[in-house]
Amino acid sequence: MADVAGLLALLERVAAEGRWIATERVDPERHRARMLAALDDPHEAQFVAEAGGDLVGQLGMTVRAYGVADLGMHVAPEWRRRGVGSALLGAGLDWAAGAGAHKAALQVWPHNEAAIALYRTFGFVEEGVLRRHYRRRSGELWDAVVMGLHLPERPPA
Repeated sequence: MADVAGLLALLERVAAEGRWIATERVDPERHRARMLAALDDPHEAQFVAEAGGDLVGQLGMTVRAYGVADLGMHVAPEWRRRGVGSALLGAGLDWAAGAGAHKAALQVWPHNEAAIALYRTFGFVEEGVLRRHYRRRSGELWDAVVMGLHLPERPPA
């Protein structure tokens, strides 16, 4: 990965918001090792968005042995609602279908209405809710909406 330091900095910025992704604290060494290991795994892909030489978004996908591609994504605050998420998601779903996945899956916080709307645009549907599933640094227990998309049914982006 050309700019692991840049990706770690982006992850730290979004994690520090404490509202949009599961990661609240970034362990630089653990995350760096994870990013580098993903490069050598044919079942994983990392997509980045860049603007003016700055990294502004990242999407990671892992195709599990049972054919489902799990994904996670984050975008810099100033680049949200500007097409970055759409571009990353489109590229990731194309890769997942080409990698043999029959489905893509994700989890999103119920309050992240913009992300839920984006996922619905791509054809994702709500499959359930994990109630009080994630313990946050504050001690709160947050729900997560589980969404899925059968890749052969994906509408054109």
